Amino acid sequence: MPGQVHKHHRIARVLADEIRAGVHTDGSRLPGEHALTQRFGVSRTTLRQALQVLGDEGLISTHAGIGSFVTFEGTPLDNRLGWTRALAEQGTVLTTETLRFETVTDPELAAELGLTSSAFIALDRVRRLSDGQGVSLERSRVPATGELAGLPERGLDGGSLSRALIAGGRISDTGDGVVSVRGLDAAEAAVLHRSPGESFLRLAQVYRAADGSVVEQVTSLLDPVRFELHVRSGRGGRL
Repeated sequence: MPGQVHKHHRIARVLADEIRAGVHTDGSRLPGEHALTQRFGVSRTTLRQALQVLGDEGLISTHAGIGSFVTFEGTPLDNRLGWTRALAEQGTVLTTETLRFETVTDPELAAELGLTSSAFIALDRVRRLSDGQGVSLERSRVPATGELAGLPERGLDGGSLSRALIAGGRISDTGDGVVSVRGLDAAEAAVLHRSPGESFLRLAQVYRAADGSVVEQVTSLLDPVRFELHVRSGRGGRL
């Protein structure tokens, strides 16, 4: 894996230099994945790691042909950057409080996802406005396998779970989600500084790699006054 990490960072550096030099002008698309894998002589997984790095640096954005995206007060949120950073770049400041970051055992979730191991990395975070009121509560569960095992003990580079997943070679290729509305229970309300029973959007998502393996399961509770879920259809591409 160290060689692979080095390779995808090298590719990202080449493409980043080209973007900054104007080879790929603002609004134009990078060549397709097939063309780029042929150019650099790498697998799709390695290429996608490189593209994820470019996305994390804010140099490219992706638009699924059919899919959805979340906005906060009208601002699209980029999952690769992390919501706090994406909002900060738009001038909206949220603080992020980590409630839980540890390895847990969850046989029920493992059965739901069709996994043989019930060990997960659990990361629970609440995002707050400047007055301390919580606007979102996110619970991430990542299979504790391979290089990701022991991640809570090592910590997150810059507080970014996305960056840790990339470094571990876990790249999301597809995602499925279900959105509903539900009232906050007493524990959730206490964490968010809200009233029990207050209605929040509940967004449950499962992200999978190109081989179909589970990368991450995330359940988010979102303030419906500030968050919206938009659905996109039609053809799209990568900037």
